[in-house]
Amino acid sequence: MASAAEQLAANLNFSAFAKADELKKRIWFTLGALLVYRLGTYIPLPGIDPTVWQKVFNSQAGGILGMFNMFSGGGIDRMAIFALNIMPYISAAIILQLLTSVSPKLEALKKEGEAGRKVINQYTRYLTVVLAFFQSYGIAVGLQGAGNVVTNPGMFFLVSTAITLTGGTMFLMWLGEQITSRGIGNGISLIIMAGIVAELPSALANMLELGRQGALSTGIILIVLIMVVGVIAFIVFMERAQRRLLIQYPKRQVGNKMFEGQSSHLPLKLNTSGVIPPIFASSLLLLPTTVANFNAGKGPEWFQWVNTQLGHGRPMFLILYIALIVFFTFFYTAIVFNPTETADNLKKHGGFIPGIRPGERTAEYIDYVLSRITVPGAAYLAVVCLIPEILISYAAVPFYFGGTSLLIVVSVTMDTVQQVQGYLLAHQYEGLIKKSKLRGRRR
Repeated sequence: MASAAEQLAANLNFSAFAKADELKKRIWFTLGALLVYRLGTYIPLPGIDPTVWQKVFNSQAGGILGMFNMFSGGGIDRMAIFALNIMPYISAAIILQLLTSVSPKLEALKKEGEAGRKVINQYTRYLTVVLAFFQSYGIAVGLQGAGNVVTNPGMFFLVSTAITLTGGTMFLMWLGEQITSRGIGNGISLIIMAGIVAELPSALANMLELGRQGALSTGIILIVLIMVVGVIAFIVFMERAQRRLLIQYPKRQVGNKMFEGQSSHLPLKLNTSGVIPPIFASSLLLLPTTVANFNAGKGPEWFQWVNTQLGHGRPMFLILYIALIVFFTFFYTAIVFNPTETADNLKKHGGFIPGIRPGERTAEYIDYVLSRITVPGAAYLAVVCLIPEILISYAAVPFYFGGTSLLIVVSVTMDTVQQVQGYLLAHQYEGLIKKSKLRGRRR
């Protein structure tokens, strides 16, 4: 079976793609859904003075607003109805994953399979509504307090803005689920990636314009472009890196037939946590700066000192950034991968790691290996995010050329390519099965 799959994978070409009608329909549906999303990022919120808001945003572009604007595809810059993007849903999903490891009820639901997963997804949607409404209301209050941004401030503006932004997030959540089921998969990830990729040309044009004006030297621009290519290659290499544990299955007898023992591998990714650690670390570190800027320098002296030390490129910022990335890498890996559950599943199916006793000893061994490979995984995330961060702080390079954005784009692209290859393989398998049936009828 493996050799047949490898042969089919080697034969994947444009002719096979042209014949895969189902895949083409899925791709067109995905493109159409992403186009709807992009149109929504240009529909402004009612009651906002765009000129005044643009001035406020430009003063905050180096803080958390700039980073969230990157994730929203420019929605915050234009203060659009999709300004919150899909981030409340991601936060809700992470919170539910955290609660799953703490709450016995949620853990039992997780083990129920498809039925339990549907219930957890429903809980995630409810929590998304709550988080989105609170964040939307906070944005509305912040807009009212930011000068003359709001043309008619009052309770009506607060409520209407909260409902509009929450509705935008819920629509994007539904759109992402439709892309996952009727498109080529990874709907939520594709929406985030589409926002980043759509703003890349303008970010590149702004950087070249800075070079033309003399604000950025030609050498710096070349270094940035070379760095982007190098970081992308490094991300691809590290995201594909795995530690494979050999799994052995004993001989088994079915009826009068004896089946030989089989062997397979348990793949452990070097970076199990994905892009969550850099996002969390950036959000936490940029929050004090944003709060201080909104308060126009007001507040106690210690807060102003901390805000100064947490500026881009400052030693304290870089040290805390690395520490938070490493912490969240280990923390999130421990949440998404359960060695005990994996060991129990292996034991149920008769699998074992050679030289390791099934059950508790296998779980300890998997946890030991996972902890060891997470060390280079955390170091990889820290390096990928730190080098662009230094360029952003010292050379005024846009967020879109940072490590987090490149990590998201490359990871989602690799997953999407694998999805497309999977559909092509399935299509070719169906073609082979139909041919074999026709040959059988002729005989």
